[in-house]
Order: sequence, then structure tokens, then C-alpha cells
Amino acid sequence: MRFLFACGGTAGHINPALAVACELRRLMPDAAFLFIGSGRELENRLIPAENFQLRNIKMTGFARGVRPKDIKHNIGTVYELAASMRQAGRIIEEFRPDAVIGTGGYICYPVLREAARHKVPTVMHESNAVPGLTTKALSGVVDRVLVAFPSVSSYYKKPDRVVVTGTPVRGDFHKMSREAAKKRLGIAGKPLVVSFWGSLGADRMNHMMADFIRLNSRSGAMWHIHATGNGEEGVNRMVERLGECGVYGLPQWEDLRPYINNMGEVMTAADLVICRAGASTLAEITNIGRASILVPSPNVTNDHQTKNARELERAGGAVVITEESCSGQLIYNNAVSLLRDRDRLAFLERNAAKLGQPDATSKIAGVILSLIN
Repeated sequence: MRFLFACGGTAGHINPALAVACELRRLMPDAAFLFIGSGRELENRLIPAENFQLRNIKMTGFARGVRPKDIKHNIGTVYELAASMRQAGRIIEEFRPDAVIGTGGYICYPVLREAARHKVPTVMHESNAVPGLTTKALSGVVDRVLVAFPSVSSYYKKPDRVVVTGTPVRGDFHKMSREAAKKRLGIAGKPLVVSFWGSLGADRMNHMMADFIRLNSRSGAMWHIHATGNGEEGVNRMVERLGECGVYGLPQWEDLRPYINNMGEVMTAADLVICRAGASTLAEITNIGRASILVPSPNVTNDHQTKNARELERAGGAVVITEESCSGQLIYNNAVSLLRDRDRLAFLERNAAKLGQPDATSKIAGVILSLIN
């Protein structure tokens, strides 16, 4: 068997693809795998780290504005799209995949479009509560659209092709108990809070987290691991902000990182997670049943993060704060309040777990194999 994956841009697109690929590799150790990305740093780091081959095709998205620079950008994107489809077609002819799977990012469009033209079975996964532009554009072409939320089915013209599977989560989220994970990390005596704003970071939210870290550095209320995103530059900017807040050295209970490479272990150990509301992150939270404070990004297509967050909030599984009303002090106060109220924390955990679909990865692998067969 030969499997071709298309994903790009963020960890929310890459990690579900890696989860499914690892499951297929477990089922068929002799299968061949190839990933196509758009050349961004995260793809180049995460995909080879799992021992999968990666080829990049230059592809950017369309700007939604009407300013002259947006129009100029979109003209360039049209030329890029034509070139990327030719490249994708050549790769498909060379690799000869038995199935092509897309998990998000603009790169999915040329790859899955060309795969369908070559009569190769195609699957597109949509993890958000509203479909993205790429998924909508491909929904009439691919053989199956796999979704995380049942309510999403109504958005598609061919609902008979839609299958509710949930969002895949990497296997390292199910390897140990919270107690074992805390022991591995050396966490004891205080609850653990984990915070991050996505693999690319969020400058405004990191600015607020500097105040959060200042407050916790003084109180010692919790162990705290924070990922700034944007590599070492993100950490350096956070250190500068902390200096402006009067914090010139971090206590041992504050752990500042550019990126959390062992996210399964860290999130498993967490008593509370503070983050955006990307679909992949919410799948991880619900699969292991963790309480969370969500601050959805307002700068995403169709405001889909807010819709994702409200799904979890309505189920009683999260506290949602809008970025407009947010501050480091407000996040800190909410975190301390939750950590002191163990009954409420447990309530959030139970309700989050009810939305989890731990078999999503195996479901998706089953759909792919059924199409090939």
C-alpha cells in the first residue's frame, strides 16, 4: 500500500495527519508514505521527526481584502495554484498512491484535486465546527469528507459523502496516567497549568501571559509551563516583556519554552490547560478529559475558533474568555479560582471527556482502507 498525505501550515493540520499515518504504518509496516507540505518551518520539523518522507510545493492562500496589495497577492496565488497542480500531478504519477488524505492547509487543494483527476481514492478531514475554504472547495470532488462535529454535515452539498469521525490525536496522549506524567516531569506539591497559543504563537496573548507569569512568580500558586511559539525569538521577546514587568529571573515553578515537543506528556500531566480553540487542540483536551480556559483567536476564517470553543463551553467542559475582554490578570484569577475549586475542575474534566472521540484515528484509517478495498 502507498499513502500520500497533504497538510501544511500549523500543528493543527500536521498532527492529525501524523496520527493517521502512524496508525496506518502500525497496521501495515511495509506500506510506503509520502507527505506533501508547503515548505513552512513546522512541517519541515515535525514530519521528518516521525520518519516520514516530505516533499514541499510552494502554495499560499488567497487574501480576503480588496486593497491593491491583496489583489496583487491573489494574482500571484493564481499562478502558484496552476504551478502547484502541475507539481502535484507529477508527484502522484511518480509515487502512485493507493489513497490520498488531506487534513487542512491550502496545499490540500492542488494535491487532492489532482488525485481525484487521476482517479485515486481521496479523503479530506475537517476538524473545525465550520468548514474551511479548502474543504468546501474540495467537498464535491473527494470521495469522503471526514468531520469532527455532527452539525457540520449540513454545510456540504453531498452529505452522503460526509462521515463523522472526530479529530485524530497522536498516540502519546494515551500512554500514561496524570500521576505518571507528573512524576516524569518532576511535578509535585502544586497543580500544573499548561499554556500555549499555537505553534506560531500569538503576540498579543503572550503580552498578557507576561503579566500572568509575573503574578505566579510572586505567588507560587502553580507549576506553570508556557510555550511562546515562534522559536527562540518568541522566548526572547517574552523575557524582554518580563523585564519590563520587573521579573528578571524565573522561579523553578515557571517553565518557559518556544514549543512543547512532548505535548502528550505535558498535557496529560496538566490540571488546567490555557490555550486557543483550534480543533486539533480541543480534540487533545477532550480525549484526555482536561479542564481548560479557552481564548479563541478572532483572526481566523469564519471565526471558527469561537464556534469550536462554544461547542465545548455548551457541553460544560471549558471556560471561554474572548480576546477582547482578556487580560493576564483575568486569566490568572480564573486559573487560581478553578484550581482552588476541585469540584468544579472535576466537573469540567468530566464534561470535556464526554466530547472526546479516542477512536477517531482508527475510524479514519478504516474509512481510508474501505475506499481502497
